[in-house]
Amino acid sequence: MDRPIEKKKITPKRIAMAAGGLFIVILIILGLKAAGGGSVLRVDSEKIIISEITYDKFLEFIPVQGTIMPIKTFYLDALQGGTVVETFLEEGSMVGKGDSILRLDNTDLHLDIMYREAQLIEQINNLRNTRLAMEQNSLRLRGELLEIDRMIRNSQRDYNTSRKLKEKNLISDDEFELKKNDFEYWKERKVLTLETQKQDSILREIQIRQLEESVRRMQANMEIVRKKLENLVLKAPIAGHLTSLNAEVGESKSRGERLGQIDVLEGFKIRAEVDEYYIARISVGQKGEVKIAGDDYKLEAIKVYPEVRNGRFFVDMEFNGDPPENIRRGQTAQVKLALGDLSEAVLLPRGGFFNETGGNWIFVVDKSGEFAARREIRLGRMNPQVYEVLEGLEPGEKAVTSSYTNFKDFDRLVFKN
Repeated sequence: MDRPIEKKKITPKRIAMAAGGLFIVILIILGLKAAGGGSVLRVDSEKIIISEITYDKFLEFIPVQGTIMPIKTFYLDALQGGTVVETFLEEGSMVGKGDSILRLDNTDLHLDIMYREAQLIEQINNLRNTRLAMEQNSLRLRGELLEIDRMIRNSQRDYNTSRKLKEKNLISDDEFELKKNDFEYWKERKVLTLETQKQDSILREIQIRQLEESVRRMQANMEIVRKKLENLVLKAPIAGHLTSLNAEVGESKSRGERLGQIDVLEGFKIRAEVDEYYIARISVGQKGEVKIAGDDYKLEAIKVYPEVRNGRFFVDMEFNGDPPENIRRGQTAQVKLALGDLSEAVLLPRGGFFNETGGNWIFVVDKSGEFAARREIRLGRMNPQVYEVLEGLEPGEKAVTSSYTNFKDFDRLVFKN
């Protein structure tokens, strides 16, 4: 006899469907409970960096690369061009002030000196001849005046005699006029001779002064040319260390060409290379710090070079106090260059999050430690370790500071246990 088969109410298919629906409900409930709404991402807390916000002393500074240099360096340039014929010292030698370093030779300069000397001798001879001619002319005029005075006396005597004879009608009128004219002639002749002598003396004096001035100028020029000849021997302007010498016997050097340098080993400074972005914020007197051989040394800016090359400019900094021992020229060091004074502020450690958020927001860890929520913030100054927090974070809070590349589009991060 047939009996009806009862249909099972619980089947594997129904069990699977019920389990799936329950799982979805649980996920929704957990998401709403943990995140309170919005896009959520579960992350492994061990693969991210969580940093604590603090309130501490803050100093804005930038790290720059510095090079150890002597406090003073004197560059040796060729004051006069020529061919290197002899070197007296080698690179690396210690030199005293005035020590000869090398000698150049310049044939054109020697020929120029010979030509100028010949010109000077000729001008001196001209001056001597002019003075001699002036003396001779003066003697000639004096002799001429003596002769004129003699003729005046004789003509005056004849004139006086003829006048007396004329009064007695013992001579003719023509003879009297002749004696009179002769006397007047010699008097006029003397006046003219005196005027000629005066004018000639003035002209000769002017000529002599001009020649003397010309001789003085030529002598001064000769001194300059002889100085050039002395400059063919390169001498140390100061005592120190001959760091470099770029000259070999037989080489031709132009005027003004760099031949070497002398370092004064009385102290050292650091020349730092800074990005042009900070040029308006760097000035003389700013502080810095450098670590050499494990010890920290304080620095102070003594010179800021205004010229910008390839987006960089230079700052010279000297040590406050004794410099480190056993440092050498050319040694490099990492310098912390301060951009402001020491102050207190809310600080956030630097991290990769800034690349994605620009410092405008960050994931802040909830007090429960189970998730982190997105929060708007505002940052101020910075240094290589921390940011200054102006708004949005409080000391004691924690935030995710590692890179946000994989979860920058989410609102909440739920941490896996």
